[in-house]
Amino acid sequence: MDPRTYLLSIDHLLDDDERLTWKAARDFCQSRVMPVIEQHYEAGTFPKELIPEFAEMGFLGCSIEGYGCAGLNPVAYGTIMIELERVDSGIRSFCSVQTALAMYPISAYGTEEQKQRWLPRMAAGELIGCFGLTEPNSGSDPGSMRTHAKQDGEGGDYILNGQKMWITNSPISDLCVVWAQTLDHGSSTPVIRGFVVERDMAGLSTPETHGKLSLRASITGEIVLDEVRVPKDNMLPGVRGLKGPLSCLTQARYGIGWGAVGAAMDVYERARQYTLDRVQFGRPIAGFQLTQQKLVELHNEIGKGLLLAHHFGRLKQAGQLDPAQVSYLKRDNVRMAREAAKTARTMLGGNGIMGEFHIMRHLCNLETVFTYEGTHEIHTLAIGRALTGLSAFS
Repeated sequence: MDPRTYLLSIDHLLDDDERLTWKAARDFCQSRVMPVIEQHYEAGTFPKELIPEFAEMGFLGCSIEGYGCAGLNPVAYGTIMIELERVDSGIRSFCSVQTALAMYPISAYGTEEQKQRWLPRMAAGELIGCFGLTEPNSGSDPGSMRTHAKQDGEGGDYILNGQKMWITNSPISDLCVVWAQTLDHGSSTPVIRGFVVERDMAGLSTPETHGKLSLRASITGEIVLDEVRVPKDNMLPGVRGLKGPLSCLTQARYGIGWGAVGAAMDVYERARQYTLDRVQFGRPIAGFQLTQQKLVELHNEIGKGLLLAHHFGRLKQAGQLDPAQVSYLKRDNVRMAREAAKTARTMLGGNGIMGEFHIMRHLCNLETVFTYEGTHEIHTLAIGRALTGLSAFS
């Protein structure tokens, strides 16, 4: 009997363009990113030299229509996320932040002038963006943010003060989409608004975060705002309140739900091949019952995660996907990938912790993915609220 890596495929559910997108993304990631990712992870560096190639492949802003963006449908976008995260969660994070957290709010809530000004250069990789929401004392509760903006006179600039942390890309960003409690001139009630803060604005600094043991091939930093004067024309006029940043997170979480499947596929495929090659007690360890049980569990969970992603992708394509369903996708597929990496690590024994086998890197990365853009627990409660109509948190 000829062995098969997978007993389930979604290939027949894809159209020709989606299949071609998936193959192109896989070929690129395996030929250009995979050979260098381990050295970058060990060094704690991001392969900045690949940014122009990400742009050339259409990965930056790929879900956006126009402005030099690829305009891919949600399923095609999802297949790219699979292949980016198959090589490393940090690489997917870079493209996710640029697309879903920096370019999306400009495309969704910006003026036409703002879109023309920034989006084409962001799609080309000439401008790198980041997303400033999380603060030292404001994580799962973004409404408690302390970063604030005050308008300097009627129709005037805004003065921003505050600190954001755990910000992917901030040290290399040319612009930061920052969310702040904003007080317009003549108003006594602040409301959350989004601002595009540019690198050359006085008072902006983006110190890098050091000492990470996860997502080491991703650049993380802070956004520090000290009396930063931001022109009124840099405020995103199309949204007010928490809807703005939360809608961006919904876009990013959708991509994570696909990407996590890629990480799970990589650790499963590596564990499967290793156990076929590794001989103990006179036979490949893939022939032992407990090894086969582990492989079956990994394989079956990946299949379900892929079907879940495809199903919700088609709902998104039809404009019918809601945030609770995105929580379902992100929560379950990241949990699945995290468990897959833990199991696969055991199957390689001591080799499982070595960089050359790549599994421990995925495991460490997925610890962060499990927590960021909504912790596993917060997504659980969001789904619970959708099921019961009762909120377990304010």
